[in-house]
Amino acid sequence: MVDYCAELEKDIRFQEGLKSCLNCGVCCAICPAAEFYNYDPRSIVTLVQQRNNEVIEQLLKSNTIWYCGQCMSCKTRCPRGNTAGMIIQALRTLSQQLGFFTESEKGRQQYALKKVVGENILNTGYCLCPTMVAPELHVEQGPMWEWVIANIDAVYERMGANYRKPGAGVLRKISDDALQELAQIFEVTGGKEFYKTIEDFSEKKAAEMNLDTTNGPMNDYLVHVYTTNSGTHSGNE
Repeated sequence: MVDYCAELEKDIRFQEGLKSCLNCGVCCAICPAAEFYNYDPRSIVTLVQQRNNEVIEQLLKSNTIWYCGQCMSCKTRCPRGNTAGMIIQALRTLSQQLGFFTESEKGRQQYALKKVVGENILNTGYCLCPTMVAPELHVEQGPMWEWVIANIDAVYERMGANYRKPGAGVLRKISDDALQELAQIFEVTGGKEFYKTIEDFSEKKAAEMNLDTTNGPMNDYLVHVYTTNSGTHSGNE
């Protein structure tokens, strides 16, 4: 069995984020996520400090580690200098490396982030661009967004953007040289390999759930993880 504590301690974010928790709860008081989710950063720090392998495995497979918004408000308030948000970063990475992220509803959404945001960075140079907002996945936008997508060049020209065109300006086309350099950065830093890890574990989970990942960009598994909400994540639900 993997020694999860030993793996976590290799991560500089874990080393810097966990000093010595006195269980005061100040991180919970300042945490925006704690207001909206069944989330308690203090309990996560407490669980990790116990160094119980089985408990940490449950945490790595849970929704809990995906609730943090990474605002790092916890860092500004902890009297011992802990940063629960950095501990969360280390837990998330380990969960992804081991494939445990596929065991929770929120964790499975890493596949959607990889497919939508991650691949968009490499293909266009942007984290977000208008064509990412698929009308079928964002019904809250109403019919207006369908119209925008259908008339996208004219719309952004009227707004003064240089949409998908060479040169300067908002939403300009990123040069092939810049995209190649970006791809090399991902290659050297292990980003591409990490993307593949997320893809491989997600495809395995999709097969277990009898969902297809090969029927186009908006495949069955992507739509499932993107739209599923069990309604169990907030204390108000």
